[in-house]
Amino acid sequence: MLSYSKKTYALFFAAIIFVVSALVGCSSQPTEVVKDEVDVEDDQTGTGSTEIVIEHELGTTTIPEQPEKIIALEFSFVDALASLDITPVGIADDGDEARIIAPILEKINDYTSVGTRKQPSLEVISSLQPDLIIADLKRHKEIYEDLQKIAPTIILPSLAGGYDENLASFPIIAQAVGKSEIAEQRLAEHNEIIEAVKAKVPADESRTVLPAVVTNDSFHGHSSDAYTGSLLQKLGFANAIVEEKAGDLQEYLGAPYLKMSLEQLVEFNPDILFLMKSGDKTVVEEWAENPLWNSISAVKNGAVYEVDRDTWSRFRGLISSEIIAQDSLNFLYGQTIE
Repeated sequence: MLSYSKKTYALFFAAIIFVVSALVGCSSQPTEVVKDEVDVEDDQTGTGSTEIVIEHELGTTTIPEQPEKIIALEFSFVDALASLDITPVGIADDGDEARIIAPILEKINDYTSVGTRKQPSLEVISSLQPDLIIADLKRHKEIYEDLQKIAPTIILPSLAGGYDENLASFPIIAQAVGKSEIAEQRLAEHNEIIEAVKAKVPADESRTVLPAVVTNDSFHGHSSDAYTGSLLQKLGFANAIVEEKAGDLQEYLGAPYLKMSLEQLVEFNPDILFLMKSGDKTVVEEWAENPLWNSISAVKNGAVYEVDRDTWSRFRGLISSEIIAQDSLNFLYGQTIE
């Protein structure tokens, strides 16, 4: 009996030693598990891969908290990113880097062209493996689902948006890229510039203004609903396109860029013309030989100004609008802001 008891105790202690050894062996594993748990906590505090939800024109999109590879499918979005010191990995630049205006080109680094704004290349976009795509409501609504399959996509107004609509997109983009605080400061600076220009426009300024894109075969006036028209109106200039008379004018791409004949332009009779020329020869050269052209107030009074189309029409952002505002002040009054 005694030997049996010794054997039993021996087995009992052996079992205890085995269990303890097993537990000690397992205790070497938790270091990695705890580290993973810390990583999760770090994610929740914004140092990892936390996702955020952005509200936009077509709903909501979940994106990485601080996306690094961003594609901009409109120039206004490039303007916004440049204002936040961010370079997009891809830009729909219409296959022409020269369209990126100098003050913005100076702020961004190398990028890949993803084709035209009207028809960006989904294949090139996909090859860049973006983690955020910013697209235009008017141009890209129909390919939104295709873009979403490539990367999280937010849709914002650009082409058909006025000054206020485009300006409202800036803080949304800033939120999406984790730069809201910087955006607040930049927006305050922008508003100061616009207000400074506005303050120099005489309170009794009564002349009507018409910004227009002119090509070799067309003249598109920008109404007060269009970006440049609404910006100039904000500065204190009345748009020459009176809404009651604009009903018969054809919009370009469903946006407030109104195609006009010379006869229609004469009817609106702007006091100031800002012409955004495309190409060396435009319809204006042809119209200049017609007596009707010389009957327009802006022509008679020498108030026809040629301006850069990329800056005045295509970019629709903080940087470009500040240039437009200061250009206007200089053209019309020979003034600048300090």
